[in-house]
Amino acid sequence: MKPPLKPPAKAPAASAAPAGAAARRPGFPVRLEPDAGTPSATKKGAGRAHPERATGIFNAKLPAKPALPSGVGLDSRAVRFRMVQKLAAQGISDAQVLAAMGQVERHRFVDTALANQAYEDTSLPIGLGQTISKPNVVARMLELLRQGAGSPAGKLGRVLEIGTGCGYQAAVLGQLASEVYSIERLRGLHDKARENLRAFRLANVHLLFGDGMAGYAKGAPYAAIIAAAGGEAIPPAWVEQLAIGGRLVAPIHTAGGAQALVVLDKTAQGVTQTVLEAVHFVPLKSGTS
Repeated sequence: MKPPLKPPAKAPAASAAPAGAAARRPGFPVRLEPDAGTPSATKKGAGRAHPERATGIFNAKLPAKPALPSGVGLDSRAVRFRMVQKLAAQGISDAQVLAAMGQVERHRFVDTALANQAYEDTSLPIGLGQTISKPNVVARMLELLRQGAGSPAGKLGRVLEIGTGCGYQAAVLGQLASEVYSIERLRGLHDKARENLRAFRLANVHLLFGDGMAGYAKGAPYAAIIAAAGGEAIPPAWVEQLAIGGRLVAPIHTAGGAQALVVLDKTAQGVTQTVLEAVHFVPLKSGTS
C-alpha cells in the first residue's frame, strides 16, 4: 500500500471562476471586511422533500487491509485507517470522502491533552465555546455535498465553508474540492486554523475572518456550501451565492428547539429543501469577535 498522500504544495484555481474573479480573489489568509455586503436571495425554497440519491463508489479505492504504520502513535497511518473503517461501517460509502478522511491527521487540530481522543467518533472542544465535529458528522455532510454538487469522477468545484473552527474540515475539503473559501467569525479560531493549516500548504484553501452569515460574494457562485453552525433558517445570502445546480448542507433549528441537517438544492426553477437526521451544532451567530 502506498503511504498517505501529503497535501499538495500548489493546486490549480477553480476553472468555474467568473470572469475577472482571479484578480480579486484573496490570498491565504485574508480578512473579510465587516461591511462586505451581499445581495439578498430572490428565490424562495419550495420546501418539498425529495429522496436522496444513492452514493456511488468512485475512483478512489479503500485499502483491503490495514496499512503498515507510517509513524508512531497518533502519527500512524493505521490509526486513521481504523477511523475510516468505523465510518464505512456506519454507512459512509463515498470512497473519495473516506480517502480524504484517512489522509488528514485529525489529532493535529485538537489540543495536546485531547489528542488521544482525536480518532474517536466524538466532538471535542477547541476553545471559545466551539467544537470540532464528530468524524461521522463531517463525513456525512461531505458525502451529501458530493451527491448533489460534485462530479462522480472528479472533485467538487468551488466550496464555501461557514465556520472554519480549528481548520479540520477545511483541510478535508481541500482534498475534495478545487477551491475552498472558509469563513470564521471568531478571531482566536481564525488564527488557530491558520496555524494548524500552515504546515499542510493547501494553496486551494483560503481562510477569511468575517461574518459567515453574509457568505462571501467575491468568491461566488459556489458549487457547494457547508455550514458548521445552526441557525433558525438558511441565510438568504447563502442561497444567492449558491450556483445553479449547486447544493448546500447545513444544520437548522426545528420545532421544539432541536436541530436537523438540511440539504438545499438550487435549480433554475428555484430551490428545494430536504430535512434529514437530527444533529447538534453550535448556534449560528452574526458579527465578528
